[in-house]
Amino acid sequence: MDALLLMILAFAGYIVMYNLYGKYIARKIFALSGDAKTPAVELEDGIDYVPTKKEVIFGHHFTSIAGTGPIVGPAIAIIWGWVPALLWVFIGSIVMGAVHDFGALIISMRNQGKSISDYTAKYVNNRTRFLFFLIVFLELWIIIAIFGLVIAVIFAMYPQSVFAVWMEIPIAIYLGHLIYKQGKNVMAWSIYAVIAMYVCVFLGPYLPIKMPAIAGIPPTGVWTIILLTYAFIASVLPVTTLLQPRDFINSHQLVIAMALLVLGVFVSAFSGSLEIVAPAVQSSPAQAPPMWPFLFITIACGAISGFHSLVSSGTSAKQVRNEEDSLFVGYGSMLMEGALATLVIIAVAAGIGMGYTPKGGETLTGVAAWTAHYSSWAAAAGLGSKISAFVDGSANMIMAIGISKKFTLAIMAVFVASFAGTTLDTATRIQRYVISELFSGFKLDVLTNRYVATAIAVGSALILAFATGASGKGALKLWPLFGAVNQTLAALALIIITLYLKAEGGLKWLVAGIPAVFMAIMTLWASIMNQLKFGAAHNVLLQVINVAIIVIAAWILVEGVIKFFAPGEKPTIHPEPVTV
Repeated sequence: MDALLLMILAFAGYIVMYNLYGKYIARKIFALSGDAKTPAVELEDGIDYVPTKKEVIFGHHFTSIAGTGPIVGPAIAIIWGWVPALLWVFIGSIVMGAVHDFGALIISMRNQGKSISDYTAKYVNNRTRFLFFLIVFLELWIIIAIFGLVIAVIFAMYPQSVFAVWMEIPIAIYLGHLIYKQGKNVMAWSIYAVIAMYVCVFLGPYLPIKMPAIAGIPPTGVWTIILLTYAFIASVLPVTTLLQPRDFINSHQLVIAMALLVLGVFVSAFSGSLEIVAPAVQSSPAQAPPMWPFLFITIACGAISGFHSLVSSGTSAKQVRNEEDSLFVGYGSMLMEGALATLVIIAVAAGIGMGYTPKGGETLTGVAAWTAHYSSWAAAAGLGSKISAFVDGSANMIMAIGISKKFTLAIMAVFVASFAGTTLDTATRIQRYVISELFSGFKLDVLTNRYVATAIAVGSALILAFATGASGKGALKLWPLFGAVNQTLAALALIIITLYLKAEGGLKWLVAGIPAVFMAIMTLWASIMNQLKFGAAHNVLLQVINVAIIVIAAWILVEGVIKFFAPGEKPTIHPEPVTV
């Protein structure tokens, strides 16, 4: 199938399903009301609870859930073929991911903006609340520790991106000051901010920054320390100071990058230089695990991701000013992420065929280019390999519209690094909420302070990052667990949404219940297969943690099933704190 036609059909499908399925769920399933008072209004504090225009909160929400997820997942899953990758992204985002994100957002907004971990007690029990906190803490712990390394790797691969990524911070702070302190027009001044951002992007190739080793700490370790320090500061600042304006800039940056990609697809397709060179289906690629169930945990962001429920019920639920805005924010942003993942699939399935140069080799085109990059699972699985497949493929398509490769690479590298930075600071803020909520249940008020809770979040991530040495790569030890942990969280979030809808009466629960069953089966299946792999490799650490994850997930699943079939029970007001 022609890449251009593929893109047009997918995008049209997202628009149609937003207006059909998304609006049906909003009106008939969750019964959104513009008269309902949201936590952002009711609990406004100027720090975390801040009523925000839907366009601004959409920018924050989308850039927080996206990160590098919809890039790295499709960029490796394409090894099983572009058809299964695209089908999972398209169907998964519409009937699973968007329902998951939207549901978590709505339930949190109807529970004072509490995280999904905390309101689990209301819909299941206290015991499940505590177990849910353990899963969430583990996921965020890995994300915070690994994303410092992710950004460090991007900076090493594309030093021309460093200047613009860091200049975005003062630009965002000034934008926030203009909007919230001086009352300037949001749209106009955010456009000026984006122009300033792109001036920095185009200066980047002339000002490449390469981090040296400092005091015996390699560049990746130095960047990890700097980035986690930044994450601490960003987490404790009011959302209007940095988080919202930065994410609003990033949302514009996303629109520009996607517009360039779409235009690149059109131009290169009409010139005859763009064609899909990846196989439609490749069921047994070299060294790869089986497509079932691993496709469904390899592509998370872009289809369905448990991390999204943490963003929905963490930062976004505290900022949506009108309940009716949540459709655009929760459901719409997931479909936008599906559109981004679709472009990623086109970039790595077709764009890479326009020209790819392996290390130390001659430039290849067509099927040979794709085959060289995806010769085996091991060849394509590294972080750098995934990112370069997308950046190089995208650059090839964008160059077709007349932008030089030097600037095209800078644009795409800044795009990827900026989104990774947004995920890092949002994950840190969410971990702060999680720690505060958890310790509030134990009546340890000193640990609920935002500075103390953030210090615990960042400090624990630093310990993990440097557990294996000064390189900051310690989180890679636990990274093989992340896909299954993340999708297990998605399944558990869907279970909570199902229980919420079950209590509402009727068959509303089916919209979340069917996806919950599917994700529970896929993730437990993958976790068990991982356990066998870890056992064969004699990796005791991963075996122990993976078993704990399986037990916790199974326990919450059983508790959820029991609650589901309990006759005539309605969720009670938030119960007394858990004691263990």
